[in-house]
Amino acid sequence: MVSTDWKSDLRQRGYRLTPQRQLVLEAVDALEHATPDEILGEVRRTASGVNISTVYRTLELLEELGLVSHAHLGHGAPTYHLAARHHHLHLVCRDCSNVIEADVEVAGEFIAKLRGEFGFETDMKHFAIFGRCAGCAAEKESGAES
Repeated sequence: MVSTDWKSDLRQRGYRLTPQRQLVLEAVDALEHATPDEILGEVRRTASGVNISTVYRTLELLEELGLVSHAHLGHGAPTYHLAARHHHLHLVCRDCSNVIEADVEVAGEFIAKLRGEFGFETDMKHFAIFGRCAGCAAEKESGAES
């Protein structure tokens, strides 16, 4: 379902909601944290003629317009999600690759300390913390007890 907000956001900036932009936005919305290749796969379920360069160009424009945001959740391609969702940290499990969204406020003291001690303003929406999720940690712990 196309969000009327997307249409109005694009119109206010002098752009149209083209079929390709609509498909890319819908794919980003459905997949939540997806690489351009994953977005292409989702888009091609509806429009088989769309190519990867169209997806990259569209993502670049949508990010410039503030509709999508990206984060680096590993060594591969960046992942994209809708920017309208609240700013959040990405907690990435090294074992199962699950991505958990955590409210930026959990890092409030850390952010304040960086600002206070270094005058550094953080961009937490691009931030990923790697570790082990609760499920994988429990699995590893139960395996270690055996």
